Parts: sequence; structure tokens; C-alpha cells
Amino acid sequence: CSSLAIGTTTGYRLFSLSSVEQLDQVHESNEIPDVYIVERLFSSSLVVVVSHAKPQQMNVYHFKKGTEICNYSYSSKILSIRLNRQRLVVCLEESIYIHNIKDMKLLKTILDTPPNTTGLCALSINHANSYLAYPGSATSGEIALYDGNTLKTACTIPAHDGPLAALAFNSTGSKLASASEKGTVIRVFSIPGGQKLYEFRRGMKRYVNISSLVFSMDSQFLCASSNTETVHIFKLEHLTDSRPEEPPTWSGYMGKMFQAATNYLPAQVSGMMSQDRAFATVRLNISGQRNICALSTIQKLPRLLVTTSDGHLYIYNLDPQDGGECVLIKNHSLLGSGKMEENKENDLQPPVPQSYAATVARQSTVPSTSTMPGYSEDGGALRGEVIPEHEFATGPVCLDDENEFPPVSI
Repeated sequence: CSSLAIGTTTGYRLFSLSSVEQLDQVHESNEIPDVYIVERLFSSSLVVVVSHAKPQQMNVYHFKKGTEICNYSYSSKILSIRLNRQRLVVCLEESIYIHNIKDMKLLKTILDTPPNTTGLCALSINHANSYLAYPGSATSGEIALYDGNTLKTACTIPAHDGPLAALAFNSTGSKLASASEKGTVIRVFSIPGGQKLYEFRRGMKRYVNISSLVFSMDSQFLCASSNTETVHIFKLEHLTDSRPEEPPTWSGYMGKMFQAATNYLPAQVSGMMSQDRAFATVRLNISGQRNICALSTIQKLPRLLVTTSDGHLYIYNLDPQDGGECVLIKNHSLLGSGKMEENKENDLQPPVPQSYAATVARQSTVPSTSTMPGYSEDGGALRGEVIPEHEFATGPVCLDDENEFPPVSI
């Protein structure tokens, strides 16, 4: 979540997300029109592009050198592409192709997957366990979990009653979040075992199409956005996870009482008790548009980023201690020519009680980035957990090395 890639009718653009006030354009290409997929390998020079002009062809570029590394063609339209430092995954409607990112060789083809019209799939960014998740059924919410390193099926998870709409791994690849087409319940499972860890209720009033599901780097928060104007951020915490040495609290005591009560209640009722309200929310000033969210750290503060299909990037402050309504602090237009066009303050949402200055002033009450898990520069590992290895792969991808990606003739 440190850079942004957008596909447009004229090509694609890459931006750096190191500042709130301005967006730095890293690269712009107008060589291929009508780009609908653009995936960058972290902050490297490797970028994968697919265009409406040739929807069955994947083009892999080294954008700093301006050279094409290779291109592959497939039997039908490419619906999505996922990559980490070990694997590159291409998803078609009824098949999935797994490539070795070192030399772009095809390692495995998973044929006859259930019809997947949206190209829904997720790949762990932690190459040490390159798990791949995709729908295991077209009629129910079953998740097929595949090990991209050993090239073997890991397990299937009966996640929802209805068909899946969204999937997302956390940064270490140890958790997987899912939502169905109903969009009312979001569940989190342990990986690779598939045990249900959390269940969050997004809302009961209406069905929604969840378009984006994403963890924060420290796996403390999970963000869900849909075609409605509300973005929900849930906090992943279990009252039963409290350590014995921690001082007892009233909420902890009540939590244990509820936990004990669930053993004597019907499953339907006890299930409701495990579903928490959103820790933080955002009310967008647009509705009905597809959007993608990310939880990131910019200038040492936790931020929520929302990018909409009309070409805007909204940046909000997220209070990691108290949650509540997130504060909108910047709105960038991504489609401006040359310098980024920015909307005036009047175009932002109506004033909220807490200003950006007030939120930043609260830094004194928030642990420093070196001690607050997940809002640090080390990749956001939880204490006691292994730091995500995607930046420390064995034999890392050296994109400045001419021999790293020899041209592949197909």
C-alpha cells in the first residue's frame, strides 16, 4: 500500500503514496490504450499490463528501462492478475495459470475451476507461503485454498452459503478474509487450517456488493467497502485472547460472561454475539461507484485510502485507538494532465467535528511508529510473529540486472 497503479483509456500511471498533500507520479505510459489491469510488483520496476485491445494477452514490462520482458497469450479473456516475489497468477473464467516470477515459466495450470466471471482470487504477498484462494463453487461460498509453492491443494473452506464476492489475505498469509454476494457478513479464517477466527456483520438492512476487502499490514484492522457510501473498518481482537497477567477489566469480565453464555444458547443466537460492530467508518460523498480501499501508513500516521472508478483518491485519518468516524484530509484527482489536479476544500465532505490538525495533534497519545505494531517501517509484523518476507526473498528479484528476466519467446 505504498504505491498506486491506475489503468486508463490512454494507458496506465504509477504513483507513490509517500505524502498526503501531493501525489508523485512515478511513471506514465501511453503505449497501450484501454488498460484494465495494471499490477506492479511492490515498489519494483516490474509491471504487468492487460489491455481491452488484446484482453487475452499479458504484457510484462521493466518500466524504468522501457523494455518488455515478455508477453503471454491465453485461451480466453484475462480477468485478474496477482503477484508476489515468487509467483505470478493469471485468472481466467474457468482456469488459473501459475508462473514462476523468476523466469516467467508456467509451473501449473488449474483447469476446470468453477465459473468465476469476475476473476475473483487472492494471493498471499508473503512469498514464503504463496497461498492462492479462489471460489471452489459457483453456487455456494466455498473457498479453494491452493499452495502456490508446493503446487498442491491445501484445503477447501465452507465460508458462506451464497457465492463469494471478495477475498483477501493478510500480509503474512496467515489469515484470509471473505465476503459473499449478500455482503452482510465478513468472515476471517486461519491459514492453512481454515478455522473460522472472526465474524463481522456489515449490516442487515440491505444486500450490498463488497468491492474491496483489505487488512492493515499488522493484521489489526480489516476494511470493507461496497457500492454503498459507507466504508467499514473492523478491529480483529478476541476478548478470549487476553493474557492471564493482564489486569481484569469490566469489559473483559463481561466478555467472558458472554462467552460462557454462548455455550448454552442456540447456534443462531450465539453466532450473533461473535459479530462486532465496525470499529471505524467512513461515509463517502459518492454512492454506487466501484472503489478500492487500502490501510496504509503515510508520514508516520495510519491512513485509510479510497480510490473510486471516476478517478479520485480520498485520504482519511484513522484513529487506531478510538476509531469512530474517519476524518477526510485530502482529495486528489488521478486523471489530471501533468500536475495533479486537486479539489478545493469546498469540494470535500461537510466539516466534521474533528479536524486534520486536531487528529495530528493527538500523536502524543498514540504510540510511536517504532512501538505501535503495524504502523512501522519494518513491514508491520506483530510482536512475536515473523516479519513478512516479501522484501527478503531468497535470491530477491533484481530488476536492474539484465539477466534477471531474459526475453521469453512464446
